[in-house]
Amino acid sequence: LCRPTSRCCSSSTTWTWSSASPTASRYLSRAGSLPTARRAWSATIRASAPSISGRRQMADILVLDGLVAGYGEAVVLHGMSLSLGEGRSLAVLGRNGTGKTTLIDSIIGQTRHFAGTIVFRGRDITADGPEARAAAGIGWVPQERNIFRSLTVEENLTAVERPGPWTLDRVYALFPGLLIRRMNLGGQLSGGEQQMLAVARALMLNPSLLLLDEPLEGLAPIIVDELLKTIRTLVRDEGLSTILVEQKARKVLAMTDDAVILDRGTIVHAAPSHTLLDDDAMLAQHLGVAGRRRSHRSDLPRGDADA
Repeated sequence: LCRPTSRCCSSSTTWTWSSASPTASRYLSRAGSLPTARRAWSATIRASAPSISGRRQMADILVLDGLVAGYGEAVVLHGMSLSLGEGRSLAVLGRNGTGKTTLIDSIIGQTRHFAGTIVFRGRDITADGPEARAAAGIGWVPQERNIFRSLTVEENLTAVERPGPWTLDRVYALFPGLLIRRMNLGGQLSGGEQQMLAVARALMLNPSLLLLDEPLEGLAPIIVDELLKTIRTLVRDEGLSTILVEQKARKVLAMTDDAVILDRGTIVHAAPSHTLLDDDAMLAQHLGVAGRRRSHRSDLPRGDADA
């Protein structure tokens, strides 16, 4: 199979255009979601360029190869392939219904697998369930937060605690508001506090990879800025490998290393985040984001919630 590729000299992203594999085509045909002749974009995110915090190149922590996944008989991801380097951060962008949450759900093991493989830290985890993947070092903050509403803040944190650098004291230092509310029940917290608790609880697992599914959704602007600063600390200062799904494209592009845009369960564009941040035409084409540029090296924007 011929796979022509094009690479931008300033990009850490390699593009590949290829026909779906025979295995993937078989499942696509069975599910009836796509014609077998459909082709899919795939992109491989490499750590060949220095990250925004100057970290050294490291091996891939996550590799998806030809992943076909969905729910029940419905296929949502169509032969998706990408890799994430150790200590790198990836923004996953796209309009509603393009497969962003399904990608996160597939990495943590919440979808039906049809074809392809998922390799985490050099081990094939395709057949592993969510609990085994969490134990292997994948932390997950779902869109619904899923905190324990009948437990206190501290009980929420200690219930999932695993040995590692992230301790109760470190989490409280990162989220001082949770320390103040440590004896309150999860159900008594505001939406912003619940989201902070969800992130803090994922950190208590001491993950090697953190998955964040639209963590800014429905939050007040002041809480959005506060949470963004915390996420920036995790990806830039802590060097925690992170995949971040978010609708607020410009805000997350300002803090991540690389980005992909999804459409209909495939990757239609991949680029370093700083390149995409300055590409008004691409943002408008795939996300409907107005042409409003900001410096990706500056402090996070304040005030209005950017698209």
